[in-house]
Amino acid sequence: MRIKSAAVPFGRFVVISIDYITMLAIVSALWPVFALVLLGYLARRWRFPSADLWPAVERGTYFVLFPTLLVYKLALADLAAVHWAGVGLATVALVCGGALLCLALRFWPALDGAAFSSLFQGAIRFNTYVGLAATTALFGDAGLAIAAVIIALMIPMLNLFCVLLFSLVGPQRPGWRAILGALVRNPLIIACLLGIGLNLAGLGLPAPLASVMELLSRMALPLGLLAVGAGLSVRALHQARSRVLLASLFKLLLMPLLALLLAKMLSLAPLEGRLLLLFAALPTAPSAYILARQMGGDAPLMAAIITAQTLLSMLTLPLAMQWLGSWLPVV
Repeated sequence: MRIKSAAVPFGRFVVISIDYITMLAIVSALWPVFALVLLGYLARRWRFPSADLWPAVERGTYFVLFPTLLVYKLALADLAAVHWAGVGLATVALVCGGALLCLALRFWPALDGAAFSSLFQGAIRFNTYVGLAATTALFGDAGLAIAAVIIALMIPMLNLFCVLLFSLVGPQRPGWRAILGALVRNPLIIACLLGIGLNLAGLGLPAPLASVMELLSRMALPLGLLAVGAGLSVRALHQARSRVLLASLFKLLLMPLLALLLAKMLSLAPLEGRLLLLFAALPTAPSAYILARQMGGDAPLMAAIITAQTLLSMLTLPLAMQWLGSWLPVV
């Protein structure tokens, strides 16, 4: 009896210790990601090296460096090792399910079309910079191929849904030509299609070109994370608190729960399930502010949502990966 009674508390102690150690490992892996975001915010606030630098960094990252990263990773990734059917179905179900659930928020009191469009973007879009950086930190090269497939499916779908929503509820309602034009010109969609096409065709990348793209790819995530931090607007958080809270709860809590449910229903492999959970738990994309400003959305509300979610995700992302991830099969 003594041995039995001593084993129970010891066993509980071991479980708690493993949870604590795992959480510490996740926080340690993700800390550099959010440290760069904070550094970007401080640099812009202190106008270092100048206030005019950061918009140029954001444009260069969005139109050149990040598309280069996507083409490089997708063209050379081992896509044959990815369970396309399971990962693809789960990704499509996550985006479509989240979008349909979010449409119910249209009936929220005192929520006009412009505000709802920003809330919609805040609820379902994801920060690709943080996603790829977190994938590398937590899962290394093993997770990059799966992450590339998730990104390649998510980016076109989310852009299509958001532009369609603006055409329905926004004050500036573009026609089909404008919608298709916005999608065709999107550099991230072009990069995803080009990278996957090169991979599936067996062409890959020529060695001289690959070496250059590798160097450019290394710049994408650090500069992208700094630009995310530089774009944060703490002043915007004082406005529309209930709407910001609603979008943040949807994105940082409901979407990860939906991802966990889909991963278990579709019996995804452990690594696949954790990557789906990771991308579902990411804060919304900074590019959502640009789209809101261009298409008549509530840009100040969008800035507040982006800022709140980015700051909150420093806490919620490690918690989601630890607590919700514990419900998934062990690798």
